[in-house]
Amino acid sequence: MAPDPREAICEACRRLHARNLLAAGDGNLSVRMEAGRILMTPSGINKDRLRPGDLILLEADGTARSGSPSSEAQLHRAIYQACPEARAVAHAHPPTATAWTLARPELEALPCEALPEVLLATGGVPVAPYARPGTPELAASVTPFLPGHRLVLLARHGAVAWGETLNEACDGLERVEHVAQILLAAEALGGARPLPESELQALKNLRAGLGPRLR
Repeated sequence: MAPDPREAICEACRRLHARNLLAAGDGNLSVRMEAGRILMTPSGINKDRLRPGDLILLEADGTARSGSPSSEAQLHRAIYQACPEARAVAHAHPPTATAWTLARPELEALPCEALPEVLLATGGVPVAPYARPGTPELAASVTPFLPGHRLVLLARHGAVAWGETLNEACDGLERVEHVAQILLAAEALGGARPLPESELQALKNLRAGLGPRLR
């Protein structure tokens, strides 16, 4: 990842676009800067064509020095406020992961009980209840899962991940889409069979020893 934060964000956007995790002007990424400032992607620009000069610097109170920041600035600010270790936030619309929340609106978490690597890598993926994009309600829908979870599905609206680096946040989005595709394939074959409760507890204990970072 490029050392300059502006270059790093543009590089991460191209990475997510290439993996079909966002399209056109969808999604938003940010990095926490000094003095509580946030460097963030702007509104309405295709992430594959984003340039360093397009990025928006938000002051600690959320005001932009110039330009129009992403409508999800409130979501990013809520995560930074709730998670002192967060240095980067990434929100995208991974197709298969989002589809799970469309077809199964009752889901409170992605059904990962059959996938040991997911439990070790993420600790589980909760689903935040639906809230209108770009509103304070969306930010509020995520905060109950913070700081304990670094990866959260947003009902009907994609996923958001945070990390101590931009790579960690982007890795979380890649992870949730890959898991969703595996689960979809399992559904076509008759459904995923969860691991025994004793094994699930053992995996939770291992995860606790590994620490909170997304892997």
